[in-house]
Amino acid sequence: MSQKLKTELHEFELLLRSVPSTITVLFVMSVFAMNLLANKSIALPFDWLALDCGIIVSWLSFLTMDMIVRHFGPKAATELSIFAILLNLFWCMIFYIASMIPGSWGESYVAGSEALLNSALDNTFGGTWYVLAGSTAAFLLSSVVNNFVNWGIGKRLGDCNLVDRGVSDHSSSDRGVSERGSGRRGFGSYALRSYLSTAIAQFVDNLTFALLVSHIFFGWSLLQCVTCSLTGMVVELLCEVGFSFFGYRICRGWEKKRVGEEYFKYRKKCGASMK
Repeated sequence: MSQKLKTELHEFELLLRSVPSTITVLFVMSVFAMNLLANKSIALPFDWLALDCGIIVSWLSFLTMDMIVRHFGPKAATELSIFAILLNLFWCMIFYIASMIPGSWGESYVAGSEALLNSALDNTFGGTWYVLAGSTAAFLLSSVVNNFVNWGIGKRLGDCNLVDRGVSDHSSSDRGVSERGSGRRGFGSYALRSYLSTAIAQFVDNLTFALLVSHIFFGWSLLQCVTCSLTGMVVELLCEVGFSFFGYRICRGWEKKRVGEEYFKYRKKCGASMK
């Protein structure tokens, strides 16, 4: 058990070194930002559509997860999701501590409303336990769904990462892909697996949060929970569709630059030794 834990920790260390730092930063920051921005609802002319400002960045979390799944596999993407959740909880704790410190926010200096505005800002940045718990549970569940659905579709299409293909180098990464990006590793398969997994996972994310928070604490009906989950899923999916080609091109660049080679070799070595 101790040896297995050491192996997993070393593997995760290699993963953090292998995933380009820009992608890791964007992923972690998007997880943190979407929870903070979710405090502001968007004024819409439709009664049946409820959205919050978290939608501005929520698609980025799923876009980066899809990229990581395609190149590094679902286990790696799920581990990074848990890592992002832990960092988000850490910073939420820091913000909560800051909200409890006596003092005044710069934006609270409005004649006659200082105490009210200061309290509102404290509550916004300090957060609410059930909102944080609900959003954490929703993202954890949806990330697992997204990563393994994406991987499952890719495996059916023959669009697998290097560990699944049982190779330790990138020599065959371009096999079956033309210059235009068609074939098993082309944009078509990337788009199909990404769009389907994101649609399912976004619905799971929205519905889980709606049932755990909106339904219990704000009195939403089950119909409202389902309707808002579906409409939110569509909007968030459209956001990812607009940027998915860039995600695909980045993944192709990783393959050409042999990104993560040390991680892949270690995974293969561990897989062979555990058989």
